[in-house]
Amino acid sequence: MSMKEAYEKKLEAQLKEWSAQVDKLKAQADAAEADAQLQYQKQVQELRAMQEDAEQKLRQLQKSSDTAWQDLKAGMDNAWDSLETAMKMASSRFK
Repeated sequence: MSMKEAYEKKLEAQLKEWSAQVDKLKAQADAAEADAQLQYQKQVQELRAMQEDAEQKLRQLQKSSDTAWQDLKAGMDNAWDSLETAMKMASSRFK
């Protein structure tokens, strides 16, 4: 397995994990009181948008050549870091 393939697999696994976390947060938002529910749903929507952006970057990476993927990696790492931070913040707020 090439470095690119290993990196793609890692990102795919992380996206699946985050998707499950967002689903869990959405369920918590749906069960919250009316005022909190609106705030939680907004956060869930923001997380979904960030997740979609990360998925789009992953698709670009998957289509890139073995030599060009290194150029895309920095952007992917930044998107991943932002999404990871947002997920942690949302999870802590939902508790």
